[in-house]
Amino acid sequence: MRVTTLEQLVKAGALKDKRVFIRSDLNAPRDENGNITNEARLVASVPAIRMARDAGARVMVVSHLGRPKEGEKTPADSLEKIAQRMGELLGCSIRLIDNWVDGGFEVAPGEVVMLENCRCNVGEKKCTEELSKKYGALCDVFVNDAFGTAHRAQASTYGVAQYADLVCAGPLMAAEIEALTKAVEEAKHPLVAIVGGSKVSTKLTILNNLAQKVDQLIVGGGIANTFLMAAGYKVGKSLAEADLVDECKKILKTLEEKGATLPLPTDVVVAKEFSETAEHRTCRIEDVQDDEMILDVGPETAQALAEILQKAGTIVWNGPVGVFEMQPYAHGTEVMAQAIARATEAGAFSIAGGGDTVAAVGKFGISDRISYISTGGGAFLEFLEGKVLPAIEILEKRAQ
Repeated sequence: MRVTTLEQLVKAGALKDKRVFIRSDLNAPRDENGNITNEARLVASVPAIRMARDAGARVMVVSHLGRPKEGEKTPADSLEKIAQRMGELLGCSIRLIDNWVDGGFEVAPGEVVMLENCRCNVGEKKCTEELSKKYGALCDVFVNDAFGTAHRAQASTYGVAQYADLVCAGPLMAAEIEALTKAVEEAKHPLVAIVGGSKVSTKLTILNNLAQKVDQLIVGGGIANTFLMAAGYKVGKSLAEADLVDECKKILKTLEEKGATLPLPTDVVVAKEFSETAEHRTCRIEDVQDDEMILDVGPETAQALAEILQKAGTIVWNGPVGVFEMQPYAHGTEVMAQAIARATEAGAFSIAGGGDTVAAVGKFGISDRISYISTGGGAFLEFLEGKVLPAIEILEKRAQ
């Protein structure tokens, strides 16, 4: 790994009595009363904080929450309930500190405090030099453990890393870097990538980048429909982007030139309405009628995809192959999910990321049968696009 890790600094005894500024991603979903409805990000952030605390550091945890306006803070923007819950998870009380940018507060060795919503600070999003220097002055060590924000060059993810004396990746960030590198840059072949979603336009960069690396590229949802159009099939009134057919043909040519394949559905599940209760049927791909829409792959296609996945050395999964939220159209994604789980148990490395994908992993009960589930939405996608993630770039630079 090309970054310094928190674990390395702990082993070197570099944290005792030091002011440690940990950028976590505690942006948990909440209901209308501000109650946390999913604490997965909080749980994932605990190890870094505990590691620093147990090493005798003076721990300051900072995160964003929601989309507040810089320079203003409403009660809805406060990390108060987040701090309370993190204290329960860590088994200690956590002080919440407001107006912290200019310092003036003390933190005892082994104590954990939380700094109010960093997105409320003027200059956070634009990563101003003034704010970045102030963040850097607050600490001896900066720890970035917020992979979900790694694609953003902001003061608390990038700027502070330019000015803090010591800079490192927390265990969550380090695990994400390692897993993504293993999945894409150092993949064991055959490398199979699954890219599902409603539109080719939103995943075009990912498709182009992965086409240059994979052995098989599986597409699902509206993306698959556009590729079907590119192959000359009629897709009825299915969600598709006719204006991107030429782009799909370019991707198919890229795959063909390197001996890779994109398996298209041979059978599909169709309905005349986008509804769970609509009458539906399974048919050959060439038999889709003009008034029908494709909502899932058929059993023959699902089995063919499962066979490809079970021979894979590495699997990158981003997106379902059907409308899995509706029971009549969940079969294809479920068969694929179980195949990924079996391949993983047989020795393949699998990584899943993106909101719909993580939801599918949970729905089909395979969370503990996937090698790695990414915590980053936009950051995960931008890594798959082949983009340099600013927060990781600065960690690598400071490690040199």
